Amino acid sequence: MLRFQSFYLHKVEEFLRSRFSVLDVKMGHTLLCLRGFFFLYLLYRGQAQDAVLTIEPNWTIFFTRESVTFKCDIAGDKDSDWFYSIYRNDEEWLPYVKHESYELHPLTPDYSGAYQCFFDQKGSRKKSNKIYLNVSDRPKAVLTVSPSWPSPGASVTLNCRVGHPSAGWSFYWYKAVPKLSHNSYSYELLPGSENGTEQHLFIIDGQTHTAGYVCKAGREDRVYYSWPSEPKFVWSGDLNSAASLTVSPDSVQHFTETSVSLSCEGNSTKWRVRRFTKSYLYPCSSWGTMTGSTCIITGSWVIGVFWCESETGQFSNAVNITKDDDEMILVSPVRPVAEGRSVTLSCKFKTGTVLYNVDFYKDDKLIQNDTRKELTISAVSKSDEGFYKCKRRDPADGRTSPESWFSVKLAASGPGKASQFPILLIVGLLGGVVLIILLLLFLYLYRKSKDSFCIRSQRTNQSPATDHMINQDETNQRENASVLQDNACLYESVKGPEEPANDESRDVTYSLLELKNISKKGKKNEPEDCVYSHVKMTSAAGKSSPAPADESVYSELKPGTTLGKIAA
Repeated sequence: MLRFQSFYLHKVEEFLRSRFSVLDVKMGHTLLCLRGFFFLYLLYRGQAQDAVLTIEPNWTIFFTRESVTFKCDIAGDKDSDWFYSIYRNDEEWLPYVKHESYELHPLTPDYSGAYQCFFDQKGSRKKSNKIYLNVSDRPKAVLTVSPSWPSPGASVTLNCRVGHPSAGWSFYWYKAVPKLSHNSYSYELLPGSENGTEQHLFIIDGQTHTAGYVCKAGREDRVYYSWPSEPKFVWSGDLNSAASLTVSPDSVQHFTETSVSLSCEGNSTKWRVRRFTKSYLYPCSSWGTMTGSTCIITGSWVIGVFWCESETGQFSNAVNITKDDDEMILVSPVRPVAEGRSVTLSCKFKTGTVLYNVDFYKDDKLIQNDTRKELTISAVSKSDEGFYKCKRRDPADGRTSPESWFSVKLAASGPGKASQFPILLIVGLLGGVVLIILLLLFLYLYRKSKDSFCIRSQRTNQSPATDHMINQDETNQRENASVLQDNACLYESVKGPEEPANDESRDVTYSLLELKNISKKGKKNEPEDCVYSHVKMTSAAGKSSPAPADESVYSELKPGTTLGKIAA
């Protein structure tokens, strides 16, 4: 092949010289450069397309304990007796083999370098392209939570990141469960993250209590995991029935000489108090003394967020506490104050005396500068939240206390109003259902009485010879529907005469009226003027009435007559 390429270049050069009779030095240099570039291009094309190295997965960065598969391939007759070897950093790394792929597992940082395939057959050799493999140590996931102090029932966003954001990561989300015996946490998968999520964000709705979360990342079918993140916490100042933390004295700020008691209460027998500051977790033993369910802060300069953890996996409310070597502190409650409640803030000197010649500030704005020694808010609202501090009014000593955050929780989150809402809702729903049932029952009864084909009328105490009449209003309603129809039946209630010897009246009897159309001769479909019905008096018990009542009674009905105008 090289001979052919040299011959081809020589012919091109002769052609160019025959076309140009005079060539200066610059043209000669240009021709040499073109000849060199053309030769290199043909050489690269002939070799690169004949031998190719690929890797799976095709990532630029690998991590410790992952795996990679090298695949060497050549064009042309693959059935021929070709052998290949893999070089790393231009040195033979994998000797001659006949297989086209090789899996390297597990990877370590020592395997980083440039890899290349070499094919050999009876003295001929082909080289593939180079692939640079970068193997790093196993990454550690980093978790952040926002906000860290949410309002009760608010949404919290978890954000998980990996040091090397390569493609193919899935993210797994866990809840931290305290393990008191090992002074650590176990992890439980959160619902919805069993198979990992493609997004590095995870939203938790309705956060109400203090909780800890952990995340980690994984990739590949065999699922290679990163190191899990450090636990991150979402804190809540609200008390709950399962676990609670109380502070004595009840204040955010304390002097370094003051002994502060943190007591855990709730549905557990064993407790531990934790402290978080500057991304580190500390047990009570590192800055205090744990006795039973109470931790006594004895260390100086203690600052951070404190909470209780139980052996049953519960977290208590969290509080911010500071112990500083200041001459003056602001006394403010450690827990959020319910909206509408009264609260009093004061300024205390190191000797324990409550100062009276002080001004109070909220978010660096003066809000009280009179002779009152305390700041009292009779009914707190959400607008009262902020950073408070106090300052001495003495021109010779204008000391200022540290700032403390004053938190307010909405009254709607209290147990009283929250418990009334479902009760009112249930009562309203039941009342609506009862009204609908009564309305449907009324409509059903009205429809049934309106569409009935049986007409019942009560007969007063009259002699057997007295003609009975059908109720005129009902006759008007049935005039076109019943009287004019063939074989229509009308039932009327007939009450017989009372017997003097018996106080009880006779049983109600029924008469069957069969209406017949009698046509006159020679007149088709023209009914007679009168229709007679045979009425036989029978007692309700099935026995015939005495002689006077066993007589037949005929009543005259004229179809088509107007109500109240019966023919004589």
